[in-house]
Amino acid sequence: MSGVRRRSVLAAFGGTVAAGAVAGSAGAAQAAETQAAAAAAPKPGRNRYEREISALVRKMTVEEKLGQLQQLPWSWDTGPGGGGTEAATAAARKGQLGSVLSIYGGKANNALQKIAVEETRLGIPLLYGFDVIHGLWTTFPIPLAQAASFDPKVAATDAEVSAKEARSNGIHWTFAPMMDVTHEPRWGRIAEGNGEDPYLTAALAKAKVIAYQGTAKGRDLKAKDRLAACAKHYVAYGGAEGGRDYNTVVVSESQLRNYYLPPFKAAIDADCATVMASFNTINGVPAHGNSHTLNEILKDEWDFDGLVVSDWTGIQELIPHGFAADGADAARLGLNAGVDMEMTSTHLVTNGKKLLRSGQISERRLDDAVRRVLRLKYELGLFENPYVDEAAVIGEPTPETRKAARETAARSMVLLKNDKKALPLAPTTKSIAVVGPFGDSADLLGAWAFPFAAKKAPAISVLAGVKAAVPDATVTYALGVDADGKDTSKIPAAVAAAKAADVTVVVVGEASALSGEAAARADISLPGGQEQLIAAIAATGKPFVVVLVNGRPLTVGDWIGSAPAVLEAWHGGTEAGNAVADVLFGKVNPGGKLPVTFPRSVGQIPIYYNHESTGRPYDPNNKYTSKYLDLPNGPEFAFGHGLSYTTFETGAPKLGRDSISARALRSGDTVEVSVTVTNTGTRDGDEVVQLYVHDRFASIVQPVRKLRGFRRVTLAAGKSTTVRFPLGADDLGFWTNSEDGKFVVEPGDIDVYAGTSSDATAKAALKIT
Repeated sequence: MSGVRRRSVLAAFGGTVAAGAVAGSAGAAQAAETQAAAAAAPKPGRNRYEREISALVRKMTVEEKLGQLQQLPWSWDTGPGGGGTEAATAAARKGQLGSVLSIYGGKANNALQKIAVEETRLGIPLLYGFDVIHGLWTTFPIPLAQAASFDPKVAATDAEVSAKEARSNGIHWTFAPMMDVTHEPRWGRIAEGNGEDPYLTAALAKAKVIAYQGTAKGRDLKAKDRLAACAKHYVAYGGAEGGRDYNTVVVSESQLRNYYLPPFKAAIDADCATVMASFNTINGVPAHGNSHTLNEILKDEWDFDGLVVSDWTGIQELIPHGFAADGADAARLGLNAGVDMEMTSTHLVTNGKKLLRSGQISERRLDDAVRRVLRLKYELGLFENPYVDEAAVIGEPTPETRKAARETAARSMVLLKNDKKALPLAPTTKSIAVVGPFGDSADLLGAWAFPFAAKKAPAISVLAGVKAAVPDATVTYALGVDADGKDTSKIPAAVAAAKAADVTVVVVGEASALSGEAAARADISLPGGQEQLIAAIAATGKPFVVVLVNGRPLTVGDWIGSAPAVLEAWHGGTEAGNAVADVLFGKVNPGGKLPVTFPRSVGQIPIYYNHESTGRPYDPNNKYTSKYLDLPNGPEFAFGHGLSYTTFETGAPKLGRDSISARALRSGDTVEVSVTVTNTGTRDGDEVVQLYVHDRFASIVQPVRKLRGFRRVTLAAGKSTTVRFPLGADDLGFWTNSEDGKFVVEPGDIDVYAGTSSDATAKAALKIT
């Protein structure tokens, strides 16, 4: 938005306020009132419900309005009024509940919905939300793995299947996609996101939002196979210090806008229905109380007319943050800052009437939040059809969804290393040993897979996948070490199995519980004695390959040198074992790329490809340059890295023109970049052509590389194709640190790189005049 418009919002606080700052209760209430008035009109196409919404709001008591802003949790295994559901049932019966979290299945949903619709004064239906992150019954690869596909269709496939399964179970709203970019592999929630790059994350977030909701222009939320999406966690959660969950984030305005906000902007542009606030502070102001990010940027600058929901007890946590004095203060701060619905804690319901009487929150702001909740319910068709068809509930994966899960899992794998073409394994191999803690394990679903889904549809193990792929081979299994690597007593049995086999597949990695929420690790190497197992297998001198199953980048240590081939398989979901076998035996030629940097040592963290240059960049011949004394420069594996069973060559990028004016770019003009890629090997395969830019000099130092285009292409052996990318203002400009959040395109010289990883060297020069 213009500086004038943004300052008009700041003026409500009584003057200019620095980014992330807050004022007293009266000023905050005035700012919320200003924002509520500006956001009163919904986007075109959604005003068809406004007359009904207005009429309903006029009928509501204050208690009923506050109830619409309340979301309460539900116990999966009990019905209304049972253990863990009493509070939600009682609130629904009073007509003072807007939403329920974690309810599914049809029968329970309908029973509670019947109370809300048929036993209350106004009969407002409940909104059911659920953490459908990468599948409900059919578990797809974790989102980080999906990002490794460099293919938005993979993310869309997950969302489409998940939406259909979830909506059939009475779920209306998923708390996904997560779009927290991060430089922190220690952070467990890296598994839920798309890695370290905002451009890649934005592309996948957009694809997932559209697939969840049904259409790119105007939501199709009434459809029986679609869900309302939720862009989370807003914002900068991936910047948590030390990689510790819920921790502090300190970020400049330019970093916020250039790095953390772009995926959220892409989601809002794709018409994402809801946004979830993040747990972290942003420059000392908790995200749940941050009017700058929620009101000024999201609701004012981006004209977001959807619903902002807190994260679990996020309003309550304003108190231990040291930001709110008590529950009433937390409710005031959260609502005035832009949060519309409170998850789990109950401070708005408890204190709302008192805050209204004292003028600390306004009726207009309250009504604005209520309208946002009701608008989503109307869009979902809940007033017309509040119940789920219990006869149509999906309760397990189908052959079609299993096929989709298997294909996406294989498409997400990354071949990190393949010396002397150790892979693929020959389908005619006579004897194979599968060893390691995850060789015969169903713990391949990853974080945010549900116990009921794991019980009904456990992951296919790698051992089962290998046996199915080569039914005529002799396949043996030995554990070697347990998952935490503490019990190494079975390594000799694994060595014996390897000696007796033609080739050994060593399957190591992390248990699913070691990544995801509240699963930060200070040491991100293979747990315990797993490296010892690899060393023992290597010492046999027999052929072997390593398969990694994990939810984050790992430091691979000394064992990487002894392993002929390493396949990054991630936590691959329901069909993980079959997908691993598809890649190991060459049925699928791997084409995935790393969406995040793999460090050599935890001491390098943060290490990422899109870093700024220092005044003394690395020079191996000069001690007084930026480097470590005890490590080689650079990562173990770079962002964008990934091998294939064939080989590819990419030509130098060719520009449609070698200069363009900043004015033309700001007016919407672009420069076309074309890159020719050739399959120079003997197998058909996939390659991801990647385009990077570097602004050589600017008013704010720019990253040494920024990904601004990618395309995954399939080429037959010996064939070529030309991939074209447009470069426009969004690609060549950047946000400054100015108070107004100014976006600029400056004259200067741009290096345009193209290749198959962030280490690409082929480049062309573009001048902006």
